[in-house]
Amino acid sequence: MGWVGTWATTPAVTEGIALDGQTVRMIAHVSIGGPTLRVRLSNAYGTQNLDIGGARIALHSQGADCVLGSDRPIRFNGSTSTTIAAGALVISDPIEFDIQPLTDLAVSVYLPNRLDEDFQITGHGVARQTNFVSPVGDFTAAPSIPVKHAIEANLFVSGIDVLAPDIVRGIVALGDSLTDSNISTIDANNRWPDQLARRLVEKFGAHAPGVMNQGIGGNRLVHDARGGSAQRRFDRDVLAQPGVTHVIVLIGINDLRNRPRKAEEEVSTQEMILGLHQLALRARTNRIKVFGGTLLTFENEDYLPPPGLPGLYTPEGEAKRIAINDWIRNSGAFDAVIDFEKALRDPEHLTQMLPVYDCGDHLHPNDTGYLRMGDVIDLSLFD
Repeated sequence: MGWVGTWATTPAVTEGIALDGQTVRMIAHVSIGGPTLRVRLSNAYGTQNLDIGGARIALHSQGADCVLGSDRPIRFNGSTSTTIAAGALVISDPIEFDIQPLTDLAVSVYLPNRLDEDFQITGHGVARQTNFVSPVGDFTAAPSIPVKHAIEANLFVSGIDVLAPDIVRGIVALGDSLTDSNISTIDANNRWPDQLARRLVEKFGAHAPGVMNQGIGGNRLVHDARGGSAQRRFDRDVLAQPGVTHVIVLIGINDLRNRPRKAEEEVSTQEMILGLHQLALRARTNRIKVFGGTLLTFENEDYLPPPGLPGLYTPEGEAKRIAINDWIRNSGAFDAVIDFEKALRDPEHLTQMLPVYDCGDHLHPNDTGYLRMGDVIDLSLFD
């Protein structure tokens, strides 16, 4: 038996959030089940130590409610409270909690102290999941938490692991908003890693691999963006994930877009290929199978362009994208290739996404497109 991640989210600085002696309740849709679990809490970006006054985990019912009688205390070396050093994380003691695959869990954390914005609260800002912040007080044990306001951000909770047979594998999905599945329907679990998890459970049953989503909107390969570049965060978000045996890499479109419009951050095709090759090499060095995802089309994209620009597509960027995809498909750097671009592109216009898969900004898929991405992955890669 060993620990395998069943759910994860990439830590980053969350902006515009402050807390003062409140409870936060986060909802996590796990991939695989097991008889025992543990929770990871992160203070990766905190400027000071973070006091945890108490935490509990329960089955999620609906809204801010838990299933009555299902909650368990989360302990740290036997204590219900702990302190997380600035820049660090804590892993809870094992919790006997027999969960089924594809279950929604509610993790409630009480923060007894005031946390202003300059504390740099660690979380995941665009979670596509409704989470809840209470009024002042410890409501971790409340079946129905009083809600001061709902948020989309996931705060402090960075992972949930289950104790699983040694045969069970772990898959990390590493990427940007296309893996985070920005603009997918909130609370619907229509991210492509969610769809992959559903298919894996259907095929492998109790021995299905766990799926850990380490996508974060705006992320880049070569230069730092939200959460740090994929090269910078690879050790933390891939190599250090419990039970990881496979990684799917889909990263690079934000490097080509270069939203900050900084001349020094304009990337060459060779820089991109070098970065992707390094990720593949680091995975293989650690005996992790690595699969390369081709970059999706972005012609005429208009997602949050800088002032005065219609979008961030350029013919030069498109030429680089085509060359990078050619290298991903043919270099042999990856153990396998997942051709997301081919699955979603318009066969009559190869530089654009099929309208049925396009959310409308010509960069992000809609729910149908994200589900399609999860459906095109060959499950025999995980046999």
